[in-house]
Amino acid sequence: MTHRRTLLLAAATAALPATPALAQSSSQAGAPWPQAGPIRVIVPFAPGGSTDIIARLIAEDMSRSLGQSVVVENRPSAGATLGTGLVARAAPDGYTLLISVISALAVGQTLYRDRIGWDADRSFAHVAMLMGTPYLLLVGTRQPWRSLAEFVAAARAAPERIAYGTSGVGSMPHLVALRFSEAAGIRLTHVPYRGGAQASTDLIAGVLPSIIDSLTAASANIRAGSQRALVHSYPDRIAGFDDIPSFRELGYPDLVVDGWAGLAAPAGTPRPVLERLAAAARAALGAEPVRRRYADTATTPGRLFLDDAQRFVREEAATWAPIVRASGATAD
Repeated sequence: MTHRRTLLLAAATAALPATPALAQSSSQAGAPWPQAGPIRVIVPFAPGGSTDIIARLIAEDMSRSLGQSVVVENRPSAGATLGTGLVARAAPDGYTLLISVISALAVGQTLYRDRIGWDADRSFAHVAMLMGTPYLLLVGTRQPWRSLAEFVAAARAAPERIAYGTSGVGSMPHLVALRFSEAAGIRLTHVPYRGGAQASTDLIAGVLPSIIDSLTAASANIRAGSQRALVHSYPDRIAGFDDIPSFRELGYPDLVVDGWAGLAAPAGTPRPVLERLAAAARAALGAEPVRRRYADTATTPGRLFLDDAQRFVREEAATWAPIVRASGATAD
């Protein structure tokens, strides 16, 4: 896993054609692209979560680069596999894109394998990796726990009495919680939502005692003091959030997870269209508003495009499949 995370976070990039060539890209020979907008970007989560926030930032900048409206459409459900499947079945013309996420492509593909009808590698042309973010165990400020050890002790004393919220059954936050619970020898109660934003709201309101969410989504609440982070899933401490320990340093060496998201098109999308999309995504990642938001939320920018992005997703799906099967997670 460390090697694959390094692929996402390292500076390696796939070569992209020069801008003049991209300006002439086409979906079919002689037909300029884009010409019949808008371009839809499907986010397989509800509005307001980290994936949705980043998608809207990237889409706004890509609209300027492409000279075409890029519209974000939220299609949550089934561990992000519903929206993912919509794009897998869409026409490969560059007008329907996917915010690809680890929850669907690396977890949901295995968890929902008998229901989805698509493959993380073969059904998509992966355009770019857009971001990486750690997951955190967050507790409400009304709760007494100020360390992971205190949380674990409380959970052991009262099996299944402590609830945690996630963005849905089969999501990566769900899997992180299952793996943590198994490693810690505790039993928690899962409360699935259709997206992380509502779970976060309920945590602040005191409806839930804990959630698993990404740092991209939770960073502002942590800084404001409305949520308390006990631990995160990156291997080492994170600049700007140095007081939050990692699972690894607290004795959970296998709980190192990067919550990545990327941009993908249906398989069969013409290469010139993919190249222009990749160039627009690269430009968006370098735009000042996007860089500032990434810095504010400790989000790691993706640096893989086209063939490198395709390889990364293929390897992630293969790596996570046996972990998902061993976790005991179910789709129901």
